[in-house]
Amino acid sequence: MTPLLPARIVRSIAFTACLILSVAFASAQQARPAITGISHMCVYAGDLAASDHFYAHILGAAKGADPLDPAGTRYYFSPTQFVEVLPLPADHTLSRMACAAYNTADAAALRAYMHSRGVESASEVQTASDGSRWFKAKDPEGNEIRFIQPGRPPQLAAADPIGTHIIHIGYQVHSKSAEDTFYRDILGFRPYWFGAMQPDRLDWVSQQVPDGHDWLEYMLVGDGSTTPLSHVDERELGVLNHFSLGVANMEQAVTRLISEDRLSPRHDGPQMGKDGKWQANLYDPDGTRVELMEFQPVMKPCCSPFTAKSPAN
Repeated sequence: MTPLLPARIVRSIAFTACLILSVAFASAQQARPAITGISHMCVYAGDLAASDHFYAHILGAAKGADPLDPAGTRYYFSPTQFVEVLPLPADHTLSRMACAAYNTADAAALRAYMHSRGVESASEVQTASDGSRWFKAKDPEGNEIRFIQPGRPPQLAAADPIGTHIIHIGYQVHSKSAEDTFYRDILGFRPYWFGAMQPDRLDWVSQQVPDGHDWLEYMLVGDGSTTPLSHVDERELGVLNHFSLGVANMEQAVTRLISEDRLSPRHDGPQMGKDGKWQANLYDPDGTRVELMEFQPVMKPCCSPFTAKSPAN
C-alpha cells in the first residue's frame, strides 16, 4: 500500500501547482498575438475625383466602400491591403497621412497585450461592417497606428493593379530611440536594413513586422539624419510619408505605365536605391509618394546588410 502524504505536504503541493498554473495563465494572457504584415495607409485628399483617377486608373487598384468610415473610399491592391482615401479635413496639418495600419491575428488580444505593456492610447476594439475587428493607438510621435483583424473578403470588380503587395510603409521620424521603444521593444518589430545619403549619417531605418516580411521605414529627420527638421515642408513631408508597392521587374512595370499613359504628372526614376533595389516614384494629387520597388536587391546595399528575408512576391 502506498503511504499517504501528510496533509501539510499535500496542501503545499497543491498551492505550488496553482501558483505555477496562475503564472502560466498570466504569461499566456500577456503573449503578443501575431502582427503579420501591412494592412493599409490612410491618406487625406483635397480633390477626391483626382485621387480616384490616381489610385483607380494610374495604380489600377480596385475601388470599394470603406467599412471603417462611410466618408472614406478604399483602393485595394489585394483583399487585405489597400489605401484608404479620406476627405481632407478643414483643420488639417501639413501631413496628408491620416494613419498607418497593420494586420493582426487577434485584435482584442493585441489590445490587451499593449495595455499590459503600458500603451494607454490603445482604444477599444471596434467591429466594422465587414466583420473586421480593429483598434487604434498613437506611437511616440503621435502617428495614428491601427491594427486590423481582417473580416470578410471584399467583393470587388476585376482590377489589374501595377502591384499587388504593399511591402512597406514609411513615415517621418524625429527620434529613433523613442520609436524603437514602441515598435521594437513592445510590438516586436525586427531590424531589416538601414542606410543614408552620407556615410556618417542615418536616414532610413527599416523594421520588419514580427510575423512577416513587410516593413516599416523610419524616415529620419532627427538623430543625425541628412535632412534637418527645419527643412521639412509640405512637399518633403509627402516624400517622407509614403507606401511602397512591390514589383517583380521595374523595367516592365514602368514600361507598362508609359505605354498605357498611366504615369502621374509628378514622377521620378527608375533609379537604383541605396538598398540595392530598383525603385521609381509616383505621387498622388496631394503629394503622397507611392514607391514602386523590386522585391529583391540586385546590388550590394550600402551601409548595412539585410538582416532578414525580403518579401518574395
